[in-house]
Amino acid sequence: MDDSLQLMRDTGIALRREMLERGANDKQIKASVRAGLLHRIRRGAYTTTDQWAEASATERHRLRCVAALRVMPGRVALTHASALIAHGIDVWGADLSVVHVTRLDGANGRTCAGIRHHEGTIEEGDVDLTASGLLATTPIRAVIEHSSVSSVVSGLVSADHALNKGHFNVDNLHVYHERVLHWPGMRQMQLVVRLADGRSESPGETRTRHLCWRGGLPAPQLQYEVFDAHGRLVGRTDFAWPAYGLLGEFDGRGKYLRSFKPGQSVTDVVLAEKAREDRIREITRWTFVRITWPELARYAETAERIRRQLLRAA
Repeated sequence: MDDSLQLMRDTGIALRREMLERGANDKQIKASVRAGLLHRIRRGAYTTTDQWAEASATERHRLRCVAALRVMPGRVALTHASALIAHGIDVWGADLSVVHVTRLDGANGRTCAGIRHHEGTIEEGDVDLTASGLLATTPIRAVIEHSSVSSVVSGLVSADHALNKGHFNVDNLHVYHERVLHWPGMRQMQLVVRLADGRSESPGETRTRHLCWRGGLPAPQLQYEVFDAHGRLVGRTDFAWPAYGLLGEFDGRGKYLRSFKPGQSVTDVVLAEKAREDRIREITRWTFVRITWPELARYAETAERIRRQLLRAA
């Protein structure tokens, strides 16, 4: 089993036939699963229990994608949310228990064993290899695919992140959308195309911006830069409503993780963030509103809180 375990550590998974080729047998495989050494991802595909336990929901979905592509007969490509994850693009609100694929051999679509086979025409240039070597629809098509079957905010999170990472630009998105207006679900996709903005740097920022739109609030300026009297950049805020004298920040854990520098403690990062905010307040004399993940779930209440802040600041 040692060779099989090494294969799992190197590639993430090992197929039953690969394990048999390396000298293991079915009895050993079953015993390893019962002993908690192996985790069965799907029939005929395994990973180590440690790797599975340490993997995030997104990483587990990627392992499911690898397993699906390697056990399925015929030529298929990852699509929808699965293609987005394969490309390293953020997804939010997607069902990660199902792997999405489109057959490239013209076979009928169906759902079986955790795999959703989609029917659709794949045109030249719509499929590419990801950085990790998985066959998937391109980022722009994957965003369109996912947005056509998901909520507006879920599609918007992926579109914003793909734009932010430079996979395509807004003009590309508009052009591709025009090509597929006949697809089901394109009505809600129109909103995603209209609202998409690559300046949003996290799902939390995108969801906050969507909350403002849905709540009928003024659209904020994004990544607003504040300079001191000498023209030096003091800081940047996620959102700003200059006409109202209000600045906004999404307070996600990722923001603080990105701020960590070698040798810093959590306390150092929090104090530095407070000092930055205090300096911005001092220069602008504007007020701050902070939004957290739990508040995004309380849509109406949070929208009303921002509205009150806008009126108070004005």
